[in-house]
Amino acid sequence: MGSICEEDQQELHHALRDWFSHAAGARLLHAERELLDRLSEDVFGYHLVQVQDFGHQRGCFTQCPVQFRSLLDLCAEATPGASAAASSEQLPLASDSVDLVVLPHTLDFSIDPHQVLREVERILIPEGRVLIVGFNPLSFWGIWRLALRWRGSVPWCGHFLSYRRIVDWLGLLGFDVEYSDVCAFAPPMRREGWAHRFASLERLGRRVWPMIAGVYAVRAVKRVSTVRPIQTRWPGLRVLGPRAIEPSTRNGVHRVSK
Repeated sequence: MGSICEEDQQELHHALRDWFSHAAGARLLHAERELLDRLSEDVFGYHLVQVQDFGHQRGCFTQCPVQFRSLLDLCAEATPGASAAASSEQLPLASDSVDLVVLPHTLDFSIDPHQVLREVERILIPEGRVLIVGFNPLSFWGIWRLALRWRGSVPWCGHFLSYRRIVDWLGLLGFDVEYSDVCAFAPPMRREGWAHRFASLERLGRRVWPMIAGVYAVRAVKRVSTVRPIQTRWPGLRVLGPRAIEPSTRNGVHRVSK
């Protein structure tokens, strides 16, 4: 049986929206909106662009001060609030033009997730931010995926890229991770009764076992360094004694808030 994630992308998007509107998907969607609100409330700028939407757009970014917001979606004609139809691997936006890009499971279900990040790096202004939400393969959700992936159904046929891989890719593209957050510690049960039994695990897990959360969110900033060649003035060159030599760098501490 073929995987729906390997078939038509529009069919995949419709299937994902349907999954996020019922049972475990709807509960997860609510938790992810809270994640996105927390991680975007202090991001300032003019342009926010969300790439693909599986239900996150509605009621999200209520505290974000970015002025203008756009949604690019593969199925724009069937997506309320969509600004334009676009593939996540080829974004129809000018380079260095966006302050904040949001990717809610966009990488999990794209054809080429690394190319998506390259496009994000291209359109972001220097010091612009990207918000990424993804499924954690090292979790109850990852175990569910191992058991159900053979069915080819959503969301279990997605990539489920690890947090470490995302951080590595971001580093290669010149991003620094500023914050991260997690949710979805309970197994993806369909029945509401079973889900309520794991409510305490949800509260405790975020403080004690963040590494086994079903979903992670990462906020990273685009760093741009300019290297300027130093011209040596040979006539004024002097040879200094050993006591005049000092270390060119000093020890410092770089902190990343979590």
